[in-house]
Amino acid sequence: MELNILDYLVSFVVGGLICALGQILVVRTNITTARILVLFLTIGIILQTIGVYPYFKDFAKAGASVPIIGFGASLAKGAIDGAKTSGILGVFQGGLEATAGGIATAIFFAFIIALIFNSKTKHLK
Repeated sequence: MELNILDYLVSFVVGGLICALGQILVVRTNITTARILVLFLTIGIILQTIGVYPYFKDFAKAGASVPIIGFGASLAKGAIDGAKTSGILGVFQGGLEATAGGIATAIFFAFIIALIFNSKTKHLK
């Protein structure tokens, strides 16, 4: 598969729009960042479950897979595949297997960042 400059541009724009939407929600609403994270994760799960996410990812490439929406889609895909092969326990096993690398990386870097910086809580109005 050959990538051209248009693929990079589309990835940048789509990923940027997803992140800009998240930032707008942070700044303009009283929704906490944790709830915004869960909202985006749920959107990814829903898009994967109804079969739309693969088409979105084909169009947006990394712009769709790098934000948290891509993690939600990976979680849903793993859970669906696990359920098909191992039943109800496969839902949990498949979801964790599909996202284990992302989870481990997030935990590692969150720990490193927590050692370096001080966190601030968003105060609701």
